[in-house]
Amino acid sequence: MAGFNKVVTSYADALSGLKDGMTVISGGFGLCGIPEGLIARIKEMGTTSLTFVSNNCGVDDFGLGILLKEKQIRKMISSYVGENAEFERQYLSGELEVELTPQGTLAEKIRAGGAGIPAFYTATGYGTPVAEGKEVKQFNKRNYILEESITGDFSLVRAWKADKTGNLVYRDTAMNFNPMAATAGRITVVEVEEIVETGSLKPTEIHTPGIYVDRIIRSSFEKRIERLTLADNN
Repeated sequence: MAGFNKVVTSYADALSGLKDGMTVISGGFGLCGIPEGLIARIKEMGTTSLTFVSNNCGVDDFGLGILLKEKQIRKMISSYVGENAEFERQYLSGELEVELTPQGTLAEKIRAGGAGIPAFYTATGYGTPVAEGKEVKQFNKRNYILEESITGDFSLVRAWKADKTGNLVYRDTAMNFNPMAATAGRITVVEVEEIVETGSLKPTEIHTPGIYVDRIIRSSFEKRIERLTLADNN
């Protein structure tokens, strides 16, 4: 990378510095907007004992599920885990540590981490196992629990377009957790469908400013459908 040009041409360069035991934040929701090429590269690297922060853990044979299958993930901090049989097996057998977090709380924990906010109060989860061991405080006669924010050693992000300085544009629902993830990693790596020249993106269409981005790699995506539902024509 030279100057403000953050484009890399290999996955080896994109994930340089990723080591065993690190915490990785991954964008994506189900199979929508996941950085699938970066995940596949981690599998090839054999990096292990990772903590992943992600809404879910993919499916058995795609997304983060391929790292789970190879037992490269030690801990998941996530919201939804219902589509992955291997996840269930590893959790019930004690092979995988899981920190279940309400979806909105997880998004805010990542956003707050990226904004430099160490913790925040939320009413979500009060009176449930989510609140166990956490500080409780009352505001306006309502109970809230203290949630610590999340940052990672790496953030893996999927975007639609980027310019060479790292300004990002997401497409439709593929945005999901990606903007929050982009801000909360010590090193943020972005996988995109298209890289354009700096200055060609309108300021009003940029979702994530390039100041948060360290590396960009162009790739193609499989774009799987998680649950294919067809209309009944009868």
